[in-house]
Order: sequence, then structure tokens, then C-alpha cells
Amino acid sequence: MRILDLLKPEAIKIGGVPKDKATAIDQMVDLMAKEGNLVDVAAYKKAVLAREQEISTAVENGVAIPHGKSDAVKVPGLAAMTVPGGVDFGSLDGNPTTLVFLIAAPNTDDNVHLQVLSRLSQLLVDPSVCDRLRAAKSTDEFLNVLSSAEEAHVVAEHDKKEETARKAGSFDVVAVTACPTGIAHTYMAAESLENKAKEMGVSIKVETQGAGGAKNVLSAADVAGAKGVVIAADKNVDLSRFDGKPVYLTTVTKGIQEPEVLINKIIKGEAAVYEGAHQAATISDEEGEGAGHVIYKHLMNGVSHMLPFVIGGGILTALAFLFDMSAAGTSSYGSSTTFALFFKTIGSEAFGMMLPILAGYIAMSIADRPGLAPGFVGGLFAKGGYNLSFLSLTVAGDTEGAAAACISGGFLAALFAGFAAGYLMLGIEKMCQGMPKSLEGIKPILIYPLLGVFAIGAIMFLLNPLFGAINTGLNGFLSGMGTTNLVLLGAVVGGMMSIDMGGPFNKAAYVFSTGLLADATLGSAGQIVMASCMVGGMVPPLVIAFSTTFFKNKWTVADRNAGVVNYVMGLSFISEGAIPFAAADPGRVIPSCIIGSAIAGGLSALFGCYSPAPHGGAWVIAVIGNPVMFLVALVVGSAIGAVILSAWKKTLSPELNGVLAK
Repeated sequence: MRILDLLKPEAIKIGGVPKDKATAIDQMVDLMAKEGNLVDVAAYKKAVLAREQEISTAVENGVAIPHGKSDAVKVPGLAAMTVPGGVDFGSLDGNPTTLVFLIAAPNTDDNVHLQVLSRLSQLLVDPSVCDRLRAAKSTDEFLNVLSSAEEAHVVAEHDKKEETARKAGSFDVVAVTACPTGIAHTYMAAESLENKAKEMGVSIKVETQGAGGAKNVLSAADVAGAKGVVIAADKNVDLSRFDGKPVYLTTVTKGIQEPEVLINKIIKGEAAVYEGAHQAATISDEEGEGAGHVIYKHLMNGVSHMLPFVIGGGILTALAFLFDMSAAGTSSYGSSTTFALFFKTIGSEAFGMMLPILAGYIAMSIADRPGLAPGFVGGLFAKGGYNLSFLSLTVAGDTEGAAAACISGGFLAALFAGFAAGYLMLGIEKMCQGMPKSLEGIKPILIYPLLGVFAIGAIMFLLNPLFGAINTGLNGFLSGMGTTNLVLLGAVVGGMMSIDMGGPFNKAAYVFSTGLLADATLGSAGQIVMASCMVGGMVPPLVIAFSTTFFKNKWTVADRNAGVVNYVMGLSFISEGAIPFAAADPGRVIPSCIIGSAIAGGLSALFGCYSPAPHGGAWVIAVIGNPVMFLVALVVGSAIGAVILSAWKKTLSPELNGVLAK
């Protein structure tokens, strides 16, 4: 409990002149009554005087802390008074009391007065703090001195506690944060949890499972010594190492927005104990871990593993075209030189792994390691389009017909294969539960892969023609889209990138765009949609950056300083840079960004901009088709979003800006 949570301006008196101790207590009780903490002023005063009869509450540094625990107190409270002339409070050293704090506490078992007394004593043992409180000319100045002293004390306490915990491998709370891309949400959630834990005086260690791998990894000793574990993730996290510990599972967004709630779930013992595999979906029912979110997490597990292949392969392929500009417009464009072909071959091989990786890791998220092999195989079938006609024609010796019969089911087929393989494996594992224990050792190395690979292969042989037909129809529709329809699609995809800035809508738009980009049969249509997607995702941080730069009277100094970073975030295609601002003012920030992103996405498509690279933002501008107009679309969309946001926001008072500027 913080001191400033209990001490209000109306309960502070600067420059009191009580003639004696009794008068001082009378004046302090009156201050306490003004706060509305008392139901019976006389009864509370009686409790304070009774405590004072036992022994004087005067302490060193000219401070006295009278207090009373009574049924007459409705809610805990604190009052304070400076006494420049001093008053005899019966101090043991005989010095007059010049600083008085009065504590009111309900008659409950939690002994809140002892907690407040302890915290006050720790602060007031510092003579410089007492001197600054006595010198305060106003209640605001008094509160500011107390606030800074308490903050410094909390930070010092936390740092000392965390250092002790780090040496002993024993933290109050341990946590894991992870988002599908592992770029921004992962680290924002970690920072939010760490900052709130410091404020609460709780030691915490947060493992981040980002794009660069796991960092600040939790050791076995860290987990064993903690009271519990917070998992703030939008993809599946291996929970096996937390068996037997209280685990609270939630979304990475909650880690960013509600860190105190999550930490308290562990501190207050409200998290369920994790007791083994497949319990993850039921740990935090109150968080709405329904079927939709479970499916989303499985999908995002596939997407997060797929992205490095898409980004690396896509950019290398784009560079191949950049290095082969002399062959532009010819059938050999991108591979007419050895150098260009070198890049294109590497990029194509990496990009070609997209569907198997997506399906494999969706299946693994569902069924753990046994799902990986069937998922990969299902993804390869989705990519190759193998079907029963292919088998018949191959046996008949018609190799050309067999090749023509293989129509790739594309992204949709890979999604189906991943989920089908995962749930098939769960079914196979359940079927095998009654097998003799002597066969346990061969289940994971023989029975599971044999049955799983066979089952998913048979299913994909049967269903690939259906997915191939859907994929062909979709490709034909997109390829035949006129300019107007492409502009509309670009605006929709661009706008979706701003709805939740890294959340499900954002990821759905990005996955849809990369799926189109991966399909070579679409030609420029897929690349046009990809450019609209990328420019739409770049807009939100730039809306914030432009607004904080050009409309300074709408933002605090802290906001303006933070806004500068969003220039880099926006140019780097990291939409999450706008999240702190969106969280603070969602009603204005999110609609403004959606409008700006939709305009940018539509303009990009209208200008015929196209991107063979699925990521990189302004740093891959050299490979973007019609780059100047791409930048025009970006600036126009961001500027319109910034103007709308700034018009909606209230102008801050000069006094507030002046105070913050200091």
C-alpha cells in the first residue's frame, strides 16, 4: 500500500500552530474527518489518545506518528501537518515535534496501520526528506516531496530484492511473453510486467520468446523458487517445465495492458496448478480461452515459424529481380544472370518451405511433437497438389497429364493440413492409450509417425482436388480484378493492419497477403496486395509520430518524446509502435489509424505499387515497384490519420505543458 494512496491534499495542513499535544491531535483528527474516513470522530479520537497514553508516538528527526485502530474508521487514511514552531509531543530526546502524521486504520486482522507505520518510518528516517517536508510551502509541494521519496524507496527496495532473488534463483513471480512475430508485443509485455512489478515491490523474471530466440531464459531454480508463472502469449508455449506450479495463461495483450492484474493472480494464489500436458487451454477460463482463441494460437504458432522463411526468401527473391533489371519484361526476368539466379534460387527454396512449415507447426502446437511429421507431410501435399488422378495417370505412364493434374491447394490447403494432422494425432494418441506398457517406447518413434503420416497423406490425396479448385478460382478472381476492385481490396487489407496493430486482424491481413504473394500464378496482383498490406502496417506509428511532432499542444512532453521513436517503427513496418498510444486513448487513436491505413493501402493499389518482399518497410524500397508513389501513399495516409487524430484530441492547458516541460 502506497502512502500517497492514503494521504489526500485536504488532509494536509502546512504551518500548523497547536499550543500543545492535545491541540495537535484535535487538529489532526479534524483533518482526518475531512477525508471522510471516519464514521465516529469521537470514538476514533479516543483510540488515538489511548494509544498515546501507552507511550508517546514521537520519534527521531522531530517527527510524531500518532495512530488509532478502531471500528470508528471506515477506510484507512492518513493526515499530515507541519509545525514550524514545534510542539511538545513527549519525545524521548526532549526535542520539539515539527512534523506530524496521523494514521487511521479499521479494526481488522490485516493491521493496515502497522504497514503504513513501517513505510512512513522507513521514509522519515532520512533527515533530508523530513527537512524538505517541513520546508514545503503548499500541499502540492508536500505531496511531491513525499511521492519522490517513496518512489526512490520502492525502487531501491525492489532492486535490492531482485538482486537477492537473482543470486538465490528465487523470484516472487516468473513469466514468459511471446507473440506470433516475436518483434514488438513480446518485449512490450515483458517491459510492462517488469515495470509494474518494480512499482509493486515484487521480484520478477521474464523470459521473452522473440524472433531472435528465447532470452533471459528461466532456469529450473527460477521456476522452483517462484510462487507461480504468468504466460502472456499468443502462441503456444511449452508448459512441461512448469508442471506442479501455479500457472496463469493469458494473451500477450493482457500482459501489456493489465500487468498488475496478472501479477496479483500469482501473488494472491488465484492461479490454477498446472498438472501436465493438454491442460493449457483450461488454465485461465476466466480469460475467455474459448475455441476461437485456441485455434488462433495454433494458427499463430504456425505463422510465427513460417515468417522467417517468408521474409528471408521473399526479400532474397526481390533482390534477384533488382539485380536483373536489364531483363525486366522478359520471361527470364530475375534469373538471366548467374548472380540474379543465385539469389532467386536461395529465395525460392526458402519461400517454398512456407506451406510445410506452416502446417507442421500448427500440427505441433495441437499435438506436440508427434504432430510435427504429419503436419510437414500434409503441408508438402498442399504445396504439390498430389491427388488420386495423379496416381492413376502416373501408373498409366502419362507423366505430362500427371503433372498437370497436380493443382496446388495453396495456403488454404496448408491450413487444413496443419489442423487436420494435429487433431488426427490427438485421436491416434487416444486410440493407443490401451496398448501394453511394453510398447510405450515405440509409440513416438514408430506407431505415431507411421499412422499419422499415412492418415494425413490419404486425406490430402482425396481432398487436394477440392482445395486446388478453390485456389484456382481465387487466383482467377484476383487476377481478373480491375483497378477499382484492387484499390478496394488494398484499402480493406491496409485498414485491417491498424485494427489491432499486431493482433488477430493484423495477422489475418498479413497472412492473407503473404499467401497471395507466395502464389506465382497470380503475377502482379499478389504483389500489389502485399504492397497495400505493408504500407497499411507502416501507417499507425507514423500517424503518432506526425501528430506528436506537428500538433505539440495535443500531447504531453513525455508523449512527444516517445513519438519520435515511431518514425523508425513506422518506416520499419512495425505497427506495434502505436500500441501504447492506442491503449491510452483507443477511441481516437485506433479509428484515426484505420482511416489512414485504409487510404494508404488504397492509394498504393491505385498507383500500381507492388512488393515482391513481404517485410522490411522503407528499408526494401529499392525492390518495391513504383517506389516514389508508394512513399506518397504512405505519407498521405499517415498525414490524414494524424490530422484526424489531432483534431479529435483535446488541447492541453499551457499550465500542464509548462509543468511537464520542467
